[in-house]
Amino acid sequence: MKYRYGAYREGPDPLAPPFDVREAVDALGDAVMDGRRASDALRDLLRRGATAGRRGLDDLLRQVRERRRELRERGRMDGVLEAARALLDTAVGQERAELFPDPSDEARLREAELDQLPADTAAAVRALRDYPWRSDAARATFQRLKDMLRDEVLDAQFEGLKQALRGGDPAQAERVKAMMAALNAMLEADARGEHRQADFDAFMAEFGEFFPDAPRTLEELVDSLARRSAALNRLMNSLSPEQRAELGSLMSAALQDAGLDLEMTRLADALRRRRPDLDWTGGERMSGEEPLGLGDATSALADLADLADLESSLQQDYPGAGLADVDEEAVRRALGRQAVDDLAELRRIEAELERQGYLQRQGGNLDLTPKAVRRLGDTALRRVFAQLKAGPRGDHAQHDAGQAGELTGTSRPWRFGDEQPLDVVRTVRNAVLREAGSGSPALRLLPEDFEVHETENRTAAAVCLLVDLSYSMVTRGTWAAAKQTALALHTLVRTKFPRDAVQIIGFSNYARRLQPEEMTSLDWSMVQGTNLHHALLLAGRHLDSHPNHDPVVLVVTDGEPTAHLRPDGHYLFDYPPSPETLVLTFAEVDKMTRRGATLNVFMLADDPRLVSFVDELAHRNGGRVFSATAENLSLTVVTDYLKSRPPHR
Repeated sequence: MKYRYGAYREGPDPLAPPFDVREAVDALGDAVMDGRRASDALRDLLRRGATAGRRGLDDLLRQVRERRRELRERGRMDGVLEAARALLDTAVGQERAELFPDPSDEARLREAELDQLPADTAAAVRALRDYPWRSDAARATFQRLKDMLRDEVLDAQFEGLKQALRGGDPAQAERVKAMMAALNAMLEADARGEHRQADFDAFMAEFGEFFPDAPRTLEELVDSLARRSAALNRLMNSLSPEQRAELGSLMSAALQDAGLDLEMTRLADALRRRRPDLDWTGGERMSGEEPLGLGDATSALADLADLADLESSLQQDYPGAGLADVDEEAVRRALGRQAVDDLAELRRIEAELERQGYLQRQGGNLDLTPKAVRRLGDTALRRVFAQLKAGPRGDHAQHDAGQAGELTGTSRPWRFGDEQPLDVVRTVRNAVLREAGSGSPALRLLPEDFEVHETENRTAAAVCLLVDLSYSMVTRGTWAAAKQTALALHTLVRTKFPRDAVQIIGFSNYARRLQPEEMTSLDWSMVQGTNLHHALLLAGRHLDSHPNHDPVVLVVTDGEPTAHLRPDGHYLFDYPPSPETLVLTFAEVDKMTRRGATLNVFMLADDPRLVSFVDELAHRNGGRVFSATAENLSLTVVTDYLKSRPPHR
């Protein structure tokens, strides 16, 4: 057989590594652990940029606003009126210069006619439409004025048409008439439901030079023309009433002279019917000094409208906002290709976070998945170990890398969670015996075939981490650090010491067992009470359920106990702490001492009452007291756990 190799074209490369979103997951996790909702954290991540070297929405938004400012300062919108008045004055001056040497009465009558011209430019142009110019130079200047007005009006509706008409070629002017008639006929056919793509293709084949943006469909062409038509309306609305009337008259006269007034009216009405969603009535001032032509001013206003819409979509501050709302073509027109690539990167990160299983949507809410929580735990632990390696307190000796204890020479069936080395010979033998007589040439391995080498047991620990979740932890800024510490410790036990039994207990007015998945979404509540008594009760049950494990109890708190659990199951709060609260709490401390459990306390404050309480606790139990901060809490707790747990035997 012959084989031929080539590029894979059936979709995304199946062998390509997954898109790296780990940095984005870590940033999301930090925000969520600090009390933000996952949806808010994702929005903030996209706003500031999720990867190095790529701009976020805020960067793009700043560019859009800077572009709007530049456009507003580009020039004045009454430039066409100024240019028309200048050409008119030039033509009249040239005519007067021609008439002045002539002593005839006819010359004086013509001068009188010029003296009586209206001050309004449009009225003066209309009055001179049939004037018999004696000066050839004046006649040419006046023709330039009419051509300029025609070109500017058409350029305001059809971007770039002024260049196509440059040179005054009558044949090209006739083609413009034919193009507008064909365009209106096509729009009317589409309104009747009779338009076909082939009709549009034929139209573009004949008149494509008038549309430099090369639209591919009638809808794209309508969008482009409607944007400019609406911008022209806004330009007129931005002028003073006198300027608006004068410019309107000039435009009307120019279209009448070109024989395009009816076609232009038909087109404007059709565009307004098809795109009523555009702003046809607003106005926007421009503050520049340079006078702009009608086409340039219209382009500027059309761009300003696009930038305003783009700014709104980039702000993402309306219900249901998403990156899909950002128009990629608008970004390309306003900011260039690099900005489009930055937007695509943000969209890909958002999509990949869900596709790779780090985010999930449930009931309209966005939440971190268990996979994301495991990643956050790994990150928290990695940060701790980075500090261990960098600092002078490194203490993470690995006494017996490779296998879990000494081999005994026997084997047993594999169970989920076993880390003993695999007994390959007995595993394959089990599969052969099971498949014997089946007639199958292939040997299949099933989970029940696997066996592992027996090893001598090593000492395991029962670990309890008691984390204060009272409101004071939020006000002191240690809330996120406490949750990250819990995740780091749980990850350490899960990955490095899987035989250890770890339990995280959070306490405020009540205490409760916490799963790692809860740490990210765990929110604080404004309740009173630091119920260490209840937390120690739950910790004691955990230690009692693992009698063959060495007990390790770690307490993270920023205040002395101010609540205890009553016999009826309700809590009682009292501040300063009541004698009953202290008696019951120390009773549980004494029980821990009798269990052989050492309580190590990590203080996040130095209040005198707290210091007095932990000193008494250390005296009764023999545990140690650490003064920690939000910055070094995880490092201190993990380091103490590594020192406190029993060594391998």
